[in-house]
Amino acid sequence: MQLPVQSQSALYAESWEAAAGPVDLVAIARAADRYGFAYIACCEHIAVPRRLAEAMSTVWYDPVATLAHLAAVTERVRLLSHVAVVGLKHPLVTAKQYATLDRLSGGRLILGVGAGHVAEEFEALGVDFERRGAVLDETVDALKAALGPEEFPKFAGERFAFEGLGQAPRPVQTPRPPVWVGGSSPAAVRRAAERGDGWLPQGDRRAELPAQIGKLRRLREAAGIDEPAVIGTIAEPLYVGEPGWEVGRRTLSGAPERIAASLREYAAMGVAQIQVRFRCRSRSELTDQMAAFGTDIAPMLNG
Repeated sequence: MQLPVQSQSALYAESWEAAAGPVDLVAIARAADRYGFAYIACCEHIAVPRRLAEAMSTVWYDPVATLAHLAAVTERVRLLSHVAVVGLKHPLVTAKQYATLDRLSGGRLILGVGAGHVAEEFEALGVDFERRGAVLDETVDALKAALGPEEFPKFAGERFAFEGLGQAPRPVQTPRPPVWVGGSSPAAVRRAAERGDGWLPQGDRRAELPAQIGKLRRLREAAGIDEPAVIGTIAEPLYVGEPGWEVGRRTLSGAPERIAASLREYAAMGVAQIQVRFRCRSRSELTDQMAAFGTDIAPMLNG
């Protein structure tokens, strides 16, 4: 699941999150650890322009700092950047940060990457917004080298080149931490197929997923990559049980058996992991929902 609190866009934040903070994040991360969630995720915006602030909010916690903090209070749950806009930084800087996170967490990092969409953010940092896709492609290639097994990695591209420069500590995971590519545009699907270990769709409805998955698999085969990508999805909002309050018409609610049957439809499409979001009015309602999902629904999804 994507963590609440750490990003507070009006598109999805619940009202209680505005007054929440680090104590709440720790409690939710521990609940994810306790109830068998695969990963907790944190997304990235460095600076939000005034024209977008009302809709997006300016609350966007830094993913490396946030996930490192939560790594120290959890034991099992994996730590995903969903997504890091890695084209905004030199790949050696990003590699240093995320290799350290993987080391500190005992090998629990999943590096999720995306192109970004806020032009002013790129302009302020001196990065060409119109060329962000090409920059991301090269950055991913460079990161895969820099996060690999070599202490002195080597890479030569159009924008970035390095060799003879050592970075330690190295990641725990070998040959490197997985890189998942986020986004559902044609460019993002191509990037996930050709460069990613996994794909994180963004906004695809159920009816759209089979065609997207088929396209990704064809592109991956054409690129000569035998290893299958880990395909994900973001499910509809969930509420386990009968809510007794207005949770929105798209929210999937009711008995665990009903929710599990609906979510199993994703597996039939080829989806391997489902990112869930719970409607809730407080942190305690959220952790109760997480407990109910982990205890009553998850066993009907796995195996």
